[in-house]
Amino acid sequence: QVQLVESGGGLVQAEGQLRLSCSDSGRTFTSYILSWFRQAPGKERAFVAGISRSGATTYYADSAKGRFTISRDNAKNTVYLQMNSLKPEDTAVYYCAAYRTDGTLIYARESEYEYWGQGTQVTVSS
Repeated sequence: QVQLVESGGGLVQAEGQLRLSCSDSGRTFTSYILSWFRQAPGKERAFVAGISRSGATTYYADSAKGRFTISRDNAKNTVYLQMNSLKPEDTAVYYCAAYRTDGTLIYARESEYEYWGQGTQVTVSS
């Protein structure tokens, strides 16, 4: 069983930075593809970034490329999202999500993900 717990959200000014963390207390962390999604007010939840089981492969939404970096520390059962040059349009609830796989393909479709965290609010002021 995977239980994902996000932290690190908060209020930041435009052009600022935040680092989100998502931890799992289970013993099979390396079996999962991990991704970050976000849901802005009045909008559907959208893929932000994903990372393979080993951390060697990453995949970003266009909105995240060049500003956000996803990484994972399998020894700590934690995945991170470093967010730089934040914009007001990045304001959203950010969710960590996971699905178990033997492969390396990182899906952007929400329906592929089996486990979700509770979300952490990120607010970027202009």
